[in-house]
Amino acid sequence: MANVNQPEFEGKVAIVTGAASGIGRATATLLNSRGASVVAEDIKPEVDELTHGNERIATIIGDVSSEETAKCAVALAIERFGKVDILVNNAATIIYKPVVDMTTEDWDSIMAVNVRGWFLHSREALRAMIPNHSGSIVNVGSYACFYTFPQIAAYAASKGAIAQLTRTLAVENISHGIRVNAVGSGDVVTDLLNKINPDGRKFLSEHGKRAPIGRAAQPEEIAEVIAFLASDRASFIVGSILMADGGYSVIIQ
Repeated sequence: MANVNQPEFEGKVAIVTGAASGIGRATATLLNSRGASVVAEDIKPEVDELTHGNERIATIIGDVSSEETAKCAVALAIERFGKVDILVNNAATIIYKPVVDMTTEDWDSIMAVNVRGWFLHSREALRAMIPNHSGSIVNVGSYACFYTFPQIAAYAASKGAIAQLTRTLAVENISHGIRVNAVGSGDVVTDLLNKINPDGRKFLSEHGKRAPIGRAAQPEEIAEVIAFLASDRASFIVGSILMADGGYSVIIQ
């Protein structure tokens, strides 16, 4: 367990994807504030803002679905900070379309980011973690890991895949001292829908009111759950999808 007299993640090195905004940015900032050195990755150049005045954050701009990006992120973590202890797979995208209107390009674009990218980053991070017999991977899932509604078939399928990837990686790697878990987040006020909705943040905020808690989450609330799963406080949690959805998944809509 962490020494109560020092930051919880002091000496740890984390990679966080989708770190330019939303949950990813909140997570990178939180882990860093608690002592971790962080490689923050995003396709958006705004991720570089995290480095201002902070030598314990390095950034990489790249497509999460690219094998080269995954390899470079891990290489950067090792080059700058010496190792990889934590991977947070967070970068994701979504489209709203009925299946009958969906193109193969639509489907493939979701799977590339939401599944292929997470597989690649997990594989490369595990290759760095296994020799150290220690590590934690946290995947940012969704209530769509288990549930769905119209027009999100590709997204829901990708999150279902992430749930199973989480479980399989967990049982494959716990013998190496590496825990793999996921957060099943509910509606969070982020920029996820901005490409398909004139005011995506407002939509998510309103949609979140359907949950028993009566609101959507702020990114910092999900970051706290991610940090918990990444920490030694969650030392007995293996292969779980920890729901943080304001109760959305436990009621009949």
